[in-house]
Amino acid sequence: MTSPFPFESMLVFGWLASMLLIGVLLRARIPFFQRFLFPSCLIGGIAGLILINTRLINIAASDLETFAYHFFNISFTSVGLTHSNEQEKTSSRGKEFIKGPAWMALVQGSCFGLQAAVGGLLVILFGVFGLELFPTFGFLAPLGFEEGPGQALSVGKVWEDFGFAQAATLGLTFAAIGYFFAFFVGVPIVNRGIRKGLAAHGAKDLPRDLLTGIISRDKQAESAGKLAMHTGNVDSMAFQAALVGFVYLLTYAFVKYIGMLLPPDAAKIMWGFFFVFGLVFAILIRLLIQKFGVEHLIDPGIQRRVTGWSIDFLMVATLMAIQLPVVWEFVLPISVISIVNGLLTTGVVVYLGNRLWSYNLERTAAVYGAVTGTVSCGLLLLRIADPDFKTPVAIEIAVMNVLSIIPIGGCLLLVNAPVWWNWGIGTTSIVFMGVMAVGLALIRVLKFWGPPKY
Repeated sequence: MTSPFPFESMLVFGWLASMLLIGVLLRARIPFFQRFLFPSCLIGGIAGLILINTRLINIAASDLETFAYHFFNISFTSVGLTHSNEQEKTSSRGKEFIKGPAWMALVQGSCFGLQAAVGGLLVILFGVFGLELFPTFGFLAPLGFEEGPGQALSVGKVWEDFGFAQAATLGLTFAAIGYFFAFFVGVPIVNRGIRKGLAAHGAKDLPRDLLTGIISRDKQAESAGKLAMHTGNVDSMAFQAALVGFVYLLTYAFVKYIGMLLPPDAAKIMWGFFFVFGLVFAILIRLLIQKFGVEHLIDPGIQRRVTGWSIDFLMVATLMAIQLPVVWEFVLPISVISIVNGLLTTGVVVYLGNRLWSYNLERTAAVYGAVTGTVSCGLLLLRIADPDFKTPVAIEIAVMNVLSIIPIGGCLLLVNAPVWWNWGIGTTSIVFMGVMAVGLALIRVLKFWGPPKY
């Protein structure tokens, strides 16, 4: 029987939801996943990837990429709407408070420069041996490792219009490999530090709820947010989602109509940075609401749930969208670039973390997750070393995101230099080396780089 309504989009969403539920079940039941703290979205995404590539389910990669793209944009829009008072809570700490986030932001910028330079130089090396790759191929590594699947997908889609075939799939692949470094390498690093007595508040067993990923029935659950609307008028969740939708519509109109005034290539680039414009418009709307004295209408608790919801589904869609035949075609450069970057990034983060003035293990764990996966990965690794978040590092991660806007924003522009400004790979890689050098120099000058602690 033919349905009178189109179901394609909802069926894709249904499969994503099903895979996420499978991930939740497997995380709760299998000790291996618990040991490495694999999030359910990652487990479910891998399960979906297997089902798609064994033809047990049939979903077009383009549909999954579309969902991933929009989930990514939604997450940034929600972040922009969310008011954070972390700085107010800790402003009394003054200079000491800013040192930790500044160190992590500089490490992020330095690692981006390192990963991009290595990726670019290896592309040149592959060319010497007869394997010609698109100029920006190696720059997918820092996009995937540092910025995560959403960014790799967005920028990859833009590069496809410049002739880089399957760039989105390759970007998602690098992002997935980055997650494996975050957990398969990051978790042992943190556990080793705990065994050596480096955790500030001592080692203890992780709570069962964290390992299984499911809150126990007898444990008081954390509040998801507060009701800002009277239920006799409109549901609070509907209102918070409506704010996200309104900002999304504004952003779409801006990108579309400004794009009409630009050359075609520049207009295509704007769609790849939709998330940036969405973040800006969300912040402006939030500030406008605050100006009218009704900021209580935006509940940060519910908006964080919107952010988390979109990121979880983004991860599932990301992994399911990876096309294994494409990956297999480029398996050699992907493997070499990923392994070299993963090992060098690990070495740099551990080396610098060993020379911090305090909270060496906690800050190392947090920033390692951020430069191989996402900030969420950093929080998961931090949770191993600091289960109750007694150190200030969890708050420092939030501030790090603000401070890293400048170095990471510049790097996101620079990765496009070969297609925007016709820079050579060598020239761009040298500039990225300069970015890394400046970041490391600032760490030294600011005295964030001392003698080894262990």
